[in-house]
Amino acid sequence: MRYTEDHEWLSKDGNEFTVGITEYAASQLGDIVFIELPDVGTKVECGSEVAVVESVKAASEINAPASGTIVGVNAAVADEPAIVSTDPLNEGWFFKMEFDEPEQFDQFMSEDQYNELIA
Repeated sequence: MRYTEDHEWLSKDGNEFTVGITEYAASQLGDIVFIELPDVGTKVECGSEVAVVESVKAASEINAPASGTIVGVNAAVADEPAIVSTDPLNEGWFFKMEFDEPEQFDQFMSEDQYNELIA
């Protein structure tokens, strides 16, 4: 897994990258009540808004960690947003994408680097 400064996690499976929010982000948001996911096939630019998360505390945007194409979404979190609060690193993933430049994955933070960020 790799991490962004925006508290997203990424995992790699071949040419697909799964994206979700970290446990830290989920705990800061509190009880999540709504998630809006992108459409499969959507082309996204690095840093652009891809999904929206609303909690009892705040609304937050999930931005594309890299430019690419959305190839899958986790409909379960749209139907049951609390999954993200209880299992953000596994069942609570948001979307899968193919990066235009897959080698960018290695530029994201390691777990140790991310833990230093949130310390």
